Amino acid sequence: MSSTPNTTARCIALAGPTASGKSAASLAIAQRWPVEIVSVDSALVYRGMDIGSAKPSVAERAQVPHHLIDILDPLQSYSAADFVRDTTRLVGEIAARGRTALLVGGTMLYFKALLVGLDDIPPADAAVRERLEAQAREHGWPALHAELARVDPVTAARLPPGDAQRIQRALEVYAVSGRPISSFQTGRTHNPDSPLAPEQLISLEPADRAWLHARIAQRFDTMLASGFLDEVRSLRARGDLSTDLPSMRCVGYRQAWDMFDRHGDTLSPEQVAELRDLGIFATRQLGKRQLTWLRSMPQRRVIACDAPDALDQVLQAVQAQLGPPP
Repeated sequence: MSSTPNTTARCIALAGPTASGKSAASLAIAQRWPVEIVSVDSALVYRGMDIGSAKPSVAERAQVPHHLIDILDPLQSYSAADFVRDTTRLVGEIAARGRTALLVGGTMLYFKALLVGLDDIPPADAAVRERLEAQAREHGWPALHAELARVDPVTAARLPPGDAQRIQRALEVYAVSGRPISSFQTGRTHNPDSPLAPEQLISLEPADRAWLHARIAQRFDTMLASGFLDEVRSLRARGDLSTDLPSMRCVGYRQAWDMFDRHGDTLSPEQVAELRDLGIFATRQLGKRQLTWLRSMPQRRVIACDAPDALDQVLQAVQAQLGPPP
């Protein structure tokens, strides 16, 4: 990242794996520079999913304007294309107010879509998706992963057999187009029309993975203590939601929903402990995928989130982009 302040920057970004300290850092930035926060998080768009998504509190959202939070019902879908459209519009609107958009989050597909652009992949097909879900219920996702390996070995090689969402999407694209999803992925490294440049991406990454694992476990315990299971029970009680929906596939929600499906809405202490283990493991896997994507972005500014002076380094990186605080 250049040390020359880019005082005309309309946006900067703060990315990192889950539990890396992005929210606290973003609020510290907002106390010093005139920014508005744009959430880059596929769970925060949904209303009623507050505890399990670690959504910023009402008090935190009162400190600085936040965007793309609580904009949809969990029945609805929100795509990477939707995110690019909304964020591009928001960056312009925020700049027109004389402020800078601070993009904060860990949904790397959204960052990739914004930075690199979207490939011309066929849209979702509800009938095909329903058929794949039925096959998965009968045979299991590893069987569908084996089918994916037959028609698209490139994609299958990078997906674990339990990655239901991506296996389903890849098979859906093949069923609709007759082409593997990997053939649509162009390998571009940057979209020149993007409002965000790769060098404007500040990335919080742990030097010691054990530090992140401890933070993930602490966060999951805090969620449980804050009423996460009651939140999932309320979502189930609506009667119109299921794990077929993107909202209920979010990490933590999917594991809790499946546990309730297996054991009923009242879990024993042993079952809660099992859910804790499953949720922490799934969140660790998410963090691993997030870090893998970040490491594919060589122009990002990396800051060790477990360093004692991590926040000071973040503020210095922001100053390199925006100049001294006004």
